[in-house]
Amino acid sequence: MTDGPVAVVTGAARGIGEAVARSLADAGWRLVLVDVCDDDPALAYPLATRKQLDQVAAATGGLAVVGDVRSQSDLDASVRQATERFGRLDAAVAAAGVMAGGRTAWETPEEAWRAVMAVNVEGVWRLARAAVPALLARPRPRSGRFVAISSVAGMSGMPLLAAYSAAKHAVVGLVRSLAAELGPEGITANVVSPGSTTTAMLEASALVYDLADTTSFVQHHLIPRLIEPAEVAAMVAWLVGPASSAVTGAVLPVDAGMSAST
Repeated sequence: MTDGPVAVVTGAARGIGEAVARSLADAGWRLVLVDVCDDDPALAYPLATRKQLDQVAAATGGLAVVGDVRSQSDLDASVRQATERFGRLDAAVAAAGVMAGGRTAWETPEEAWRAVMAVNVEGVWRLARAAVPALLARPRPRSGRFVAISSVAGMSGMPLLAAYSAAKHAVVGLVRSLAAELGPEGITANVVSPGSTTTAMLEASALVYDLADTTSFVQHHLIPRLIEPAEVAAMVAWLVGPASSAVTGAVLPVDAGMSAST
């Protein structure tokens, strides 16, 4: 599709970000797909690779960009590539996220705290800094969209995941503030809050709690199964589409009822 809407998606190489990219591509979106494609020594599990990002780009027709959401220049460049290549920006989806845990809040290593806060909170803020001016550059009446991925951990406390939970709570506050600021401009800002979703991060979470596998997390869901990334992506796709124009400042759970039971 040569004239479809344009989105920048961070964390696009795997997991929820990949699912968002595939869902939007199926709906005719043109995409700039951003991922750091490098591991972080502060984290106990491997991050996505350049090969994975390239595979998603090939499957979606998107433009693969290796970039770190902790770098303003990287995100500025990603948005610039979107506007230069496609002539516009219609949506920004902050799906990049990392997890560190296994210790109490007061014992959390500083490097782990910094990594989780920098990616999960600062990364959302930096994407907004890069993308909002491009969204505002569209002529009125505008229909720009900003969506961030939080977590059920952003709605309640999680033992041994204090940094992650604090970061995801902060995402909610940040995006709600964006919604208040952008509403008069015709741009919406919303949060999607997944429950236990079949991703590499959930596998890392199982290790935090010394679980043999991820199936134990099902006990926290009212619907007794794990969530697929495509189900979270379906909510994101709706939020960036025209049917959601009256929805802003919302925190929408895709959590099999987990938030209703905690």
